[in-house]
Amino acid sequence: MAPIPLMTPYQMGKFNLSHRVVLAPLTRMRSYGNVPQPHAILYYSQRTSKGGLLIAEATGVSDTAQGYPDTPGIWTKEQVEAWKPIVDAVHEKGGIFFCQIWHVGRVSNYGFQPDGQAPISCTDKPVMPQKQSNDEEVAEFSTPRRLSTEEVPLVVNDFRVAARNAIEAGFDGVEIHGAHGYLLDQFMKDSVNDRTDKYGGSLENRCRFPLEVVEAVADEIGADKVGIRLSPYANYMESGDSNPEALGLYMASSLNKFGILYCHMVEPRMIKVGERLEVPYSLLPMRKAFKGTFIVVGGYDREEGNKAIADGYADLVAYGRWFLSNPDLPRRFELNAPLNSYDRLIFYISDPVVGYTDYPFLESSAN
Repeated sequence: MAPIPLMTPYQMGKFNLSHRVVLAPLTRMRSYGNVPQPHAILYYSQRTSKGGLLIAEATGVSDTAQGYPDTPGIWTKEQVEAWKPIVDAVHEKGGIFFCQIWHVGRVSNYGFQPDGQAPISCTDKPVMPQKQSNDEEVAEFSTPRRLSTEEVPLVVNDFRVAARNAIEAGFDGVEIHGAHGYLLDQFMKDSVNDRTDKYGGSLENRCRFPLEVVEAVADEIGADKVGIRLSPYANYMESGDSNPEALGLYMASSLNKFGILYCHMVEPRMIKVGERLEVPYSLLPMRKAFKGTFIVVGGYDREEGNKAIADGYADLVAYGRWFLSNPDLPRRFELNAPLNSYDRLIFYISDPVVGYTDYPFLESSAN
């Protein structure tokens, strides 16, 4: 039997991937006190296959980067040390492991911030309260503090140091989180960014800070170890743009001058969290503009993933919910085996097992 497109090998820079199914970065909220925990060793190793690419959950770059309970960081020595056995477990099974580095910006409140200070952003416009994924709780966001022009390079440096720390922890590279309404996305999107300095106004100015982060991180650890995630079309956390295609194209082509390894882009249909809408847009223009590896994500199933690879629409396809609930997802795709269903209500609980490491593998579920 000829392998399906998703299960064909791919050369991503210096990394030999045995298949094209990527573990998407998934917030799991099980890193107590912002420190990765031993139960993450099992979680990530369960989802590791030889030659498979895994992207770790969003990991804070500083003590101001947090906006959710129990998300991991990589700004302290303790956090770096805690990541090491998790990374080792992935490498022991032959996986390639990237750390997604993250700053939430205004998607936070005083309770998550050092000394109860205001969250930082490109603006002082707050995010309206949002219903949580369980549809019961409502997240409240504090009014952010607009970063001064002089402060922006300090945050660029936080990303640079976090990238260096990730390499020290053993990760193969980092993915810069530039999507989903978080800090870098806040600067890029014209519905949020109301600045009048060199970081606001024109498209070039709004993209300046994210591109400075890319440059700093690439200079620190090598462009061949750097990816970025972007969601030009998404409107998460009230971060929409009036011309998403121009934004996506500008970023895709601007990234080329740094020679980074990959661009990981969210499908236009994923405008709102957890919803998939039919839209007339495509990532093909960005795919053609970007010279490195192109990863797509957003509501893919097996058939659509195979088509994306077969058509040359993408090099790799990232899966979130299906990989969360099927630790052996590449094997299930290869065999066209049935998939475990998932329960959104247990995605973001703090239990170290339930909804985390207790999803069955194909062999055990067949018995």
